Amino acid sequence: MKIDIDKAPTWVGSGYPAPFDAPCLDRKRVRLGAAAGLSQFGVNLLHLQPGTWSSQRHWHSREDEFVYVLAGEVVLVTNAGETVLRAGDCAGFPHGVADGHQLQNRGTEVAVVLEVGTDDKQDVAEYPDVDLRATPDGYVHRDGTPYPPRK
Repeated sequence: MKIDIDKAPTWVGSGYPAPFDAPCLDRKRVRLGAAAGLSQFGVNLLHLQPGTWSSQRHWHSREDEFVYVLAGEVVLVTNAGETVLRAGDCAGFPHGVADGHQLQNRGTEVAVVLEVGTDDKQDVAEYPDVDLRATPDGYVHRDGTPYPPRK
């Protein structure tokens, strides 16, 4: 089935609790997998404005992730340091490996990244740089205390 990208579900912003949402507010995800009715993995077109992050640095307990840069340039930040990814470059992140990762657009042009990842409803994401964990029930502090629901 051909996907009409202009009609695909689109999400701008971040679901993180404040203040962790701030660097991600200008990101846009076009949910191509959802538009096709896929349920076992997600496929997104991620648009990162200059100065915007894809996420807080994180890793997943049960979800694999893959990114392919289609346009622009991003900085991949991991435990090992920083690596520039340009159009045509890609990276993968196996589940269960405690190596937090994120993409940052430090350039002056919009970066476009294809994201592909497992969709596991029991996944837990760990955020090593901030007091945050994503569970099937929502965001919690590292000690398990829930964050207040977003308004």
